[in-house]
Amino acid sequence: MRFAHTNIAARDWKKLSDFYIKVFECKVKPPQRDLKGEWLDKAIGIKNARQMGVHLSLPGYENPPTLEIFSYEKFIDTNPIMANQIGFTHIAFEVDDVDQVLAKAIEHGATTLGEVIENEVEGVGMLKFTYLRDIEGNIIEIQSWS
Repeated sequence: MRFAHTNIAARDWKKLSDFYIKVFECKVKPPQRDLKGEWLDKAIGIKNARQMGVHLSLPGYENPPTLEIFSYEKFIDTNPIMANQIGFTHIAFEVDDVDQVLAKAIEHGATTLGEVIENEVEGVGMLKFTYLRDIEGNIIEIQSWS
């Protein structure tokens, strides 16, 4: 068994994919998707669904899991996710330089959610991390360990 992918339902899959490519060095894993049909409706439980998007290979792995960024033809709008909400709340990237990646993310449209913090985690090491929101409001943690 192995982890395969995480999906982000995006308002604009092309812009959001570009953000993750530029900031987190993800790479497009072809082919681009344009999925629809009874088979999809049955699998996801939504009638007349259409998904368009792409899989992005995550950095740091030889055979990486992917970040699947899809837009739907029809959306249900929701409130922004908060870090203490029940369910999936964020994805995390381990980076060499938290400050540098944070600046790059902000340059590409991200917004901060918290402050950059350094804290000793007993038995693990020194953690430097922060939370931010991508260009569509999804929460990302960037972290480094020493």
